[in-house]
Amino acid sequence: MEPQERIRIGITQGDTNGVGYEVILKTFAEPTILELCTPIVYGNPRIATYHRKGMNLTTNFSSVQDAAEAQPDHLNMVVVDDEEVKIDMGIPSPEAGLQALKSLERALKDYREGKIDVLVTAPINKHTIQSPGFRFPGHTEYIQAQVGEGSEALMVLMNERIRVALVTTHLPISEVPQAITQETILSKLRILHQSLCRDFALSAPRIAVLALNPHAGDDGLLGTEEQNIISPAIQQAIAEGIPAFGPYAADGFFGARTYEHYDAVLAMYHDQGLTAFKALAMDDGVNYTAGLPIVRTSPDHGTAYDIAGKGVADENSFRQALFTAIDIWRNRIHYDEACQSPLPKLFHDRREDDRRPPRRPTEQ
Repeated sequence: MEPQERIRIGITQGDTNGVGYEVILKTFAEPTILELCTPIVYGNPRIATYHRKGMNLTTNFSSVQDAAEAQPDHLNMVVVDDEEVKIDMGIPSPEAGLQALKSLERALKDYREGKIDVLVTAPINKHTIQSPGFRFPGHTEYIQAQVGEGSEALMVLMNERIRVALVTTHLPISEVPQAITQETILSKLRILHQSLCRDFALSAPRIAVLALNPHAGDDGLLGTEEQNIISPAIQQAIAEGIPAFGPYAADGFFGARTYEHYDAVLAMYHDQGLTAFKALAMDDGVNYTAGLPIVRTSPDHGTAYDIAGKGVADENSFRQALFTAIDIWRNRIHYDEACQSPLPKLFHDRREDDRRPPRRPTEQ
């Protein structure tokens, strides 16, 4: 696959009562970003205009009916709905959830048809988006089902200083221990290692694995998962050539900044990894869905209902999600090119000669 002059970035509008449109419009208020990509927002122009006027933003966008009509040097909007929709800033509503779903469905349809290269998603409300067409805990699981092509997704939260991946994601804490198995950990380590090599251009990435129990189980005193499940998974990963280390007690690991010595951290459950991550990277964190054919990123914050419509949302996390998607897309192209055999076959199969009739001598 040859890189295009400008990557086509599909952008979903997210929950329309949240800060999605604010961070999108603020990001593209900087015209130099249009030199890097052709952005295509999937949304409702009436809602976008409402947000723009309400927060005195001046970012212009061009409405199109199809992503194929998107123009470089413009913020393009594919019109997925042009109906009047009630906007209640900061308040969850079924209408806002439906708008989010329509945007996501159309963006993934266009991805399957090759009209966009990558996807950046604005935040959704996981409750209001639920419908007969969306019975998933969140974006990650839905995108895996729609365009995963049988691959397994891995949630990775990241910025320039740290990457945190999760063995389990949106599970009640009571269900986490049963979900922690040797094969599950090993599967996530394989996906993470491949992503670090292919998506982040790291030649020999080091992965730290966190324990499940306090103090890493204290030799079985506080739990046996470390001895019976996590450590064997790490040893198997090492046998497969994956540089994995641990298990580390989470509190000391983050408190001592041990993460600085690793390229990524694999946490056992959502809050174990993300509480520390968001304390370190709330302003510029990116949610990346590794392991899938599609490159999908998102800001690491939610709908931020508490500040929606006030014009104070920080767009930096969304901007970093955009840059990350571009970087990963380019890294994949370079990695895949490097992994292809660069030389033609130099030697033909001698058996082919044996099957050919003998050549007649040339007459003098």
